[in-house]
Amino acid sequence: MTPRVREILSWYGSDNPGVLTNLARIMNTGKLKGTGKMVILPVDQGFEHGPARSFAKNPDGYDPSYHFELAIEAGCNAYAAPLGALEACARDYAGEIPLILKINNSDSLYSNKSPISALTSSVDDALRLGCGGIGFTIYPGSSVRKNQYEEIAFAAKEAKKAGLAVVLWSYPRGEQLSKDGETAIDVVAYAAHLAAQLGAHIIKVKPPTAHLEQEAAKKVYEAQGIKVSQLADRSRHVVQSCFNGKRIVIFSGGEAKGTEEILAEVSQLAQGGAFGSIMGRNAFQRPKKEAIQLLHKVMEAFAGKSLS
Repeated sequence: MTPRVREILSWYGSDNPGVLTNLARIMNTGKLKGTGKMVILPVDQGFEHGPARSFAKNPDGYDPSYHFELAIEAGCNAYAAPLGALEACARDYAGEIPLILKINNSDSLYSNKSPISALTSSVDDALRLGCGGIGFTIYPGSSVRKNQYEEIAFAAKEAKKAGLAVVLWSYPRGEQLSKDGETAIDVVAYAAHLAAQLGAHIIKVKPPTAHLEQEAAKKVYEAQGIKVSQLADRSRHVVQSCFNGKRIVIFSGGEAKGTEEILAEVSQLAQGGAFGSIMGRNAFQRPKKEAIQLLHKVMEAFAGKSLS
């Protein structure tokens, strides 16, 4: 246990020893252990986008065991996936890496302007599979956000009672947001803050752009001189928006992109005080050796030094 991990755990004063133990286990696993930083491998894309779109680029990914092995061999802090993928291999890799069960998911066979994910598993499933936490997606801005907030309020209560950490994917989307607005700095910061208010221990958002979506917010950003020109400034503001940095905020890797672009983005996020990355497609769509090399470079950026 390092002073930094103890400090982070102190921010979650209302939580029971089970939750704190699972948060500590996540932070004390892998190459970034003890630093308070984390890189998590999430593989819910098969459910969200379909098998071919997710795995055809690297066919090894059709096998759930590949993702367990990639997360373990790369030294990730945790591996997150829906029920089926975890059930397929949790027994084979029991105890080797903290698991996060994604308890709600969407598919891309039907879409509308009011997104909402379906509950696809439960806290009981997470306990049965030996998970350290649950994952859940909310879509702030959706006209059905009320249902989502109520679902996570119940699920988070049950998870915390059982000693599990709560990880919230907070992705703004809805009829009153433009496409650019989904990643606008004011909107992403707001979405992250909502996740914190909903009781998340770990908050996942997309890297924000410099776009300002809401007129009321734009006036304040300009009047108060909030810096948004650089990604480092924007990520710093998002972290600040989560109880002045006293919640763990990690950023998604987003759509597939080149290695140099990924590392440039990660460098800016690290400079802005991000706690880490949750990187899926940009890792598992590469051959394993290349994916591990990339993940190690990402980890080094967050550690601020070369990792052995």
